[in-house]
Amino acid sequence: MSSKHGLNAPQREAVNYLDGPCLVLAGAGSGKTRVITQKIANLIELHGYDAKHIAALTFTNKAATEMQERVAKLLQQPRQAKQCIISTFHSLGVKILRQEASALGLKDRFSIMDSDDCFAIVQDLAVTTDKQLIRRIQTSMSLWKNALIAPDTAISQAQDEDEAQAARIYRSYVATLSAYQAVDFDDLIRLPVELFRHNEAVRDKWQRRLRYLLVDEYQDTNTCQYELVKLLVTGIGKKPLFTAVGDDDQAIYAWRGATIENLTTLQVDFPDLKIIKLEQNYRSTTRILQAANAVIANNPKLFEKALWSEHGLGDPIKVVAMQDDEQEAEQIAILLSSHRFDRQAQFSDYAILYRGNHQARIIELALRKERIPYTISGGQSYFDKAEIKDIISYLRLVANQDDDPAFIRAITTPKRGVGQATLEVLGEFAGQWQCSLFDAVFKGGLEAKLPDRQLRPLREFCIFIQQLETRAAKTNVANDSAANVLTDMMKEIDYEAYLYDAFDDRQAQNKWQNTCDFVDWLKEKGSGGKEGTDPEKSLLDLTQMVALMTMLEGRDEAPDAVRMSTLHASKGLEFPHVFLIGVEEGILPHKGDPDAPFETLGARIEEERRLMYVGITRAQRSLHITWCKKRRRARENLHCEMSRFIKEMKLDEGDGRPTEAEIITPQNRLANLKALLSKGREPV
Repeated sequence: MSSKHGLNAPQREAVNYLDGPCLVLAGAGSGKTRVITQKIANLIELHGYDAKHIAALTFTNKAATEMQERVAKLLQQPRQAKQCIISTFHSLGVKILRQEASALGLKDRFSIMDSDDCFAIVQDLAVTTDKQLIRRIQTSMSLWKNALIAPDTAISQAQDEDEAQAARIYRSYVATLSAYQAVDFDDLIRLPVELFRHNEAVRDKWQRRLRYLLVDEYQDTNTCQYELVKLLVTGIGKKPLFTAVGDDDQAIYAWRGATIENLTTLQVDFPDLKIIKLEQNYRSTTRILQAANAVIANNPKLFEKALWSEHGLGDPIKVVAMQDDEQEAEQIAILLSSHRFDRQAQFSDYAILYRGNHQARIIELALRKERIPYTISGGQSYFDKAEIKDIISYLRLVANQDDDPAFIRAITTPKRGVGQATLEVLGEFAGQWQCSLFDAVFKGGLEAKLPDRQLRPLREFCIFIQQLETRAAKTNVANDSAANVLTDMMKEIDYEAYLYDAFDDRQAQNKWQNTCDFVDWLKEKGSGGKEGTDPEKSLLDLTQMVALMTMLEGRDEAPDAVRMSTLHASKGLEFPHVFLIGVEEGILPHKGDPDAPFETLGARIEEERRLMYVGITRAQRSLHITWCKKRRRARENLHCEMSRFIKEMKLDEGDGRPTEAEIITPQNRLANLKALLSKGREPV
């Protein structure tokens, strides 16, 4: 296999450089995944690396899966791709923690709490039902963990009482998770870092195991992730061998702790760092790249680079001013429909991108009216709704009594007299016995630690789950179908009453409707589907099916549909034709926090500009940009201004200077279609 196959000169240099640390600055569409996958293949086939000694770290499961598939195609023995550790940072963290649990004082089967599980803990610790406050505290704790700031340090550095309160809750939260023998999402990277810092033998073991490291989307790493990389590649007498691939112009995740400074720090920590730039874009036309380069030139540059392409000049970029957001939605649907007819394109060739999820609803309505199929990225998944996760926690526990997070969620939702103090005692007791929380409930000796009023509801709950489990494994025995078991479960937990106690009537009604829809859907699946053509399923079968669906969600089946997406969720994707909407001051750039200090404001505008750059560079062949003069917000019309980023694109008069919307009426739309038909358009 030739390492030169299909690579340009800088890509080839990046693939072949193995003398030390390497930073590949890969502009949008410049073939970075190709460089990473080819480098892995070369390490194995040309340089004698054992596949199991190579790790490539990404930020999404989808990127990891795609990378593994591409490596397999490059190798003479494709199965070797499975031996490489090609995973997200968090998956590698889980692997390290599972193998080194005892060194951290964790039981082998420690639990991983999701955001909702942690929300409930913070809610109890903060003694509040203010959801926004709880989320703010969660965000602060996540940022502290990602910056490797311990609770006591956070308390001593607090700037005001709100921050001090959040830091005190952080200290209690860490203690609670420890008592539960549980970790949260941020701990999956923080704890391996702590372990490697303080346990040289374990660190040395992992350094010997991972002999070459590749990091994708390096600009999105936070302090903790960078520290993990550094600890894996540096050691006494060890030459740091790694390749980091990133683009400072696409750093759009500062709000979740990513720090673009990691690119600068890399040069300080590794003075012999080799820097290679990939500037040839294989995605977009010259006009699109000129606009993207013009916008990003307004940001201070860590590294100078300019994208170029051999794809020709391409279509002029269209910028259209709309009267209001209703007209914007309506005209985008009509424009997209006629553009698709003109180009004889697929619906899946189109993307509609926006800054915030709130912009999607009105566009959805317009697409439905025009009968245009669409899919949505970056919004909340159905299975992520709290009420659905509540019911799933019961099903998870019925299927697996060792599922500690499901146990904690189910036993506290609805409340049944089991509070945080009880669960902490139970967690410590389970840690001593090295067993699940469920098993610990029935262990002898718990009576000495908990009074009867705390112990009784625990055991009653567990007996209820055991009874459900006995029935759940059976199908159609004595007419005890999955539907009957579900009906009895919902009746017993009295979930509807809990919702109306916990939320205002309208919220409770929506949540209860979602819950009923989900339970009905499960019952229908259990009975063999609408037509009854599938075999009946037991409740355990249904639970496994739901678990698979929630894990696999996000794996696109690529239907022929327009992709609607937030700009953040669109990173890494590309589309022949892009509509970038709502490009106004206050939306893109987002208005942010009016009380933020000037330095923060400047940094925020730079990040928003990078977001605009990401949006522009998703387009391969055509780009439409819209903004509204008025936009309806909370029943009033707000006057809007065109975003500064449109001016920064430096479009010429003949090349997409901002124009008023040419309103497409049914009459002139029919005339346009007739004109196209009479020309007998060929596909473009």
